[in-house]
Amino acid sequence: MVEDRFAPAARSVLEAPDIARALTRIAHEIVERAKGADDVLLLGIPTRGVFLARRLADKLAGITGRTTPVGSLDITMYRDDLRLGPARALARTEIPGDGVDGRLVVLVDDVLFSGRTIRAALDALGDIGRPRAVQLAVLVDRGHRELPIRADYVGKNIPTSLRETVKVQLAENDGRDAVLLGLRDD
Repeated sequence: MVEDRFAPAARSVLEAPDIARALTRIAHEIVERAKGADDVLLLGIPTRGVFLARRLADKLAGITGRTTPVGSLDITMYRDDLRLGPARALARTEIPGDGVDGRLVVLVDDVLFSGRTIRAALDALGDIGRPRAVQLAVLVDRGHRELPIRADYVGKNIPTSLRETVKVQLAENDGRDAVLLGLRDD
């Protein structure tokens, strides 16, 4: 369900077919860059990043004919804003198979904004093991980076102002697929 702060001025910038096309394109780009995706491990950042990672794994299986391992990486304890807000519930970290060592890990998230979530994910990943390489796939890149982080795979670049918000809705969590652009209710 859409949060109230999006209701008055929210507009849809991506719908289900757009999201599916973006994920198909990202999967093809991963296969091309990874030369077949044999050692790829997808790690979604909870909550919506996990759902996107699972969808990407399905798309990769359709392209390569092989199963791509997919897991989740909880970054809660690595965030630099823990003291600024209410306590957050911990999510699960699930690393499939033989772990991350020597693998090409593709971190998957819904929206790339300041880069702080990805910095936290890199810290969490470093405590788990040593991947051969780490790449980043996001459904939406909205700009406004505060850290020198960029996505390797982007579903859609959506330039925003700092007064705007981007809300990704996925059927697994929200009952529908959409990306909504709205104004902050400050």
